[in-house]
Amino acid sequence: MSKRKFENENGDKKDSGDSLSEITETKRVLSRFKSDTGEILPGGLLDLPVNISIDKLQAICNALLNNEEPVPFAFYVNDVEITESLEKNLNENYNISEDVVEIIYQPQAIFKVRAVTRCTGSLEGHKEAVISVAFSPDGSNLASGSGDTTVRFWDIYTQTPHFTCEGHKHWVLCISWSPCGKKLVSACKNGTIILWDPKTGKQIGKPMSAHKMWVTSLCWEPFHRNPECQYLVSASKDGDLRIWDTVRSQTIRTLSGHTKSVTCVKWGGSGLIYSASQDRTIKVWRAEDGILCRTLMGHAHWVNTLALNVDYVLRIGPFHIEKKSDKTENKLKHAKMQYESINEEILVSGSDDFTLFLWKPEKETKPIARMTGHQQLINDVKFSPDGRIIASASFDKSIKLWESNTGKYIATLRGHVQAVYSVAWSADSRLLVSSSADSTLKVWSMKTKKLCQDLPGHADEVYAVDWSPDGLRVASGGKDKVLRLWQN
Repeated sequence: MSKRKFENENGDKKDSGDSLSEITETKRVLSRFKSDTGEILPGGLLDLPVNISIDKLQAICNALLNNEEPVPFAFYVNDVEITESLEKNLNENYNISEDVVEIIYQPQAIFKVRAVTRCTGSLEGHKEAVISVAFSPDGSNLASGSGDTTVRFWDIYTQTPHFTCEGHKHWVLCISWSPCGKKLVSACKNGTIILWDPKTGKQIGKPMSAHKMWVTSLCWEPFHRNPECQYLVSASKDGDLRIWDTVRSQTIRTLSGHTKSVTCVKWGGSGLIYSASQDRTIKVWRAEDGILCRTLMGHAHWVNTLALNVDYVLRIGPFHIEKKSDKTENKLKHAKMQYESINEEILVSGSDDFTLFLWKPEKETKPIARMTGHQQLINDVKFSPDGRIIASASFDKSIKLWESNTGKYIATLRGHVQAVYSVAWSADSRLLVSSSADSTLKVWSMKTKKLCQDLPGHADEVYAVDWSPDGLRVASGGKDKVLRLWQN
């Protein structure tokens, strides 16, 4: 841009140089809004001042979309979020008089979750390490599984034990809430699966025992496919998956095909089951008849963890997390609508080979992307609730963020001084919490991609962490046998 002279309000002359910041009052730029899925907003090209604020962009975008109730948006130019004004994102390569600036808009959650900042309760009672913690789908109940062979339900309001559930004879390795929130299932190192009633702490039906080795992962059929929450899939070190009828306490289908331990299982919203194994493959099964649809190959070592972009909507199922007062007659309709709002299922896998793979498992066997950068094995991976970002936790002490559609690297979150075991997202996708062998939790801001809160308090390694779906609290548990609740 050539040098020019401009007069300021006092009539003084000054040299503008080449920077945009000095000519913001007089310069405008041709722009258009584009959704993060590539659709251009009707309204054509807009002539906008380069110093336009975020608030003005919000108003224009909502007007073009004909939104009766304003929706909050995040705006990006060249993959960089606009945090103050458009001007800050325009570099000197832009020819303001000729170039069209594409402003990508992304809807944000209407409600905002505040970062947890302090420990509000230490829940003691377990006699061995806490291996798993999980909030119910509506966030009102909390359960934990421990090496002491018990499952415990906790009152999150009084921060006291509700029930201690005894029935297992070995370490409780995994727990899972039914999508309706009325049942909890747990599995142990003996391969026994037990169903519990959170209202009474009593066992429901008979224990389900058929696996020859311990159970590594549990997942329920999604609510919109079966509101009765009757069916459940389990994965085991014996290499098999089993679909259970929890009413009759019996296996209705055995899925055999993996040659080594199955490490993780997911039941997708379209009727497919995804399983990851130490045989380095991911298998896609049809739940209704147990047919193996395809095998996804690419990893060079054990596949440890899986996540779906629909995990969050399947978790909250029929519940209106944002609108607590809504009546619940249309639970099934709401759960279907939530699921159908996401176009197609995307799967991400994390492995001992230090890489992640991104898949479209409903149709393709070839991965969308191979994501590299971690220096040690990947222990946990989670999609943000809005499905836009993937967070991976590794034994290399870091968390990495990736774009969910392309697998493109976004940022590395560093701060832990030992292995990161687990991550959990806030319901509005703006915050991430991580747990580590260094005995701390850390909360990260997605706006700054930096540490937001350091949460020491545990006396030893923190194995498990969960953020309640209503966004109000975080629960963590680990080697010190104590559950901790964290709030703002």
